[in-house]
Amino acid sequence: MLKFGRQQLLLALATVASMFALAATQPVAASSANLAELNSSHAVLAINDSNKGQASSKGIQLRGALRSGGLIIGKTQPTSQVWLNQQALSVSNSGHVVFGFGRDTNGSQTLTVQHANGEQHVLELQISARDYAIDRVDGVPQRTVTPNPEQQQRTRKEAEKVWLARNVSSTREDYLQPLIMPAQGRISGVYGSQRIFNGTPRNPHYGLDIAAPTGTPVQAPWPGKVVLAEPDLFYSGGTLIIDHGFGITTTYIHLNQLHVKVDDNIEQGQHIADIGATGRVTGPHLDWRINWGHERLDPALALEHFQAE
Repeated sequence: MLKFGRQQLLLALATVASMFALAATQPVAASSANLAELNSSHAVLAINDSNKGQASSKGIQLRGALRSGGLIIGKTQPTSQVWLNQQALSVSNSGHVVFGFGRDTNGSQTLTVQHANGEQHVLELQISARDYAIDRVDGVPQRTVTPNPEQQQRTRKEAEKVWLARNVSSTREDYLQPLIMPAQGRISGVYGSQRIFNGTPRNPHYGLDIAAPTGTPVQAPWPGKVVLAEPDLFYSGGTLIIDHGFGITTTYIHLNQLHVKVDDNIEQGQHIADIGATGRVTGPHLDWRINWGHERLDPALALEHFQAE
């Protein structure tokens, strides 16, 4: 993403504008006591990850983790236009906007809000970098670590299916509902860790792993619509992808059995699948993922800031 050099301006404004206090390790407090405001329509406000998950200006209110992997939900005027760096974001009829930051995104990111009357607000979001662990996984089937040419051709076709499913951008606003855990079990893997399979380095892990016996129910953490339902993909085995609106999708992999199909509308808490040990695994677990478009986000951070009480 593009980055803009505004450091001198930010330093000057820091003596005038209130800074947020928001710590990403705690749930959001629904209080306006910690919120700062922009008093100038064209001023630049620096927002970092020290404010308990909530921040606002006269242009927009934000909630979420300003960290790599963080999901952010904003509220502005329905007629406003919003850009993240140079990317235009869709604003819902209720004035909500949703976006996120990938595993390796950090530093200053520019959010611009322009109201219908031409008034503009520019916020510099300071995204905190994270350190990730090395995760060594031994005992997975070697064919899933070094697939042969025929298997590689299969994986490319399957990756295209997944890519197309995540291109969906409906006007649903299911992501506004408080989030619930999709399954009960032990957390056996976390977002961002560098994976080494049978001694061979592979892509980082982009999900939250929940270990539980085969057949353990998986429930929908948000309402949504099924956009992909595949019982046997090469790497991920039984795989579901659900659309929750405005580019937000959730993915469930290594499933033993799927209980929904493409185009099904589902309710929050609905039994959608069973945990399994399909694909590239060493034992039964759910690998749960959250995406904003093709940006992979951290489910654990989303739970910290948006989980139902």
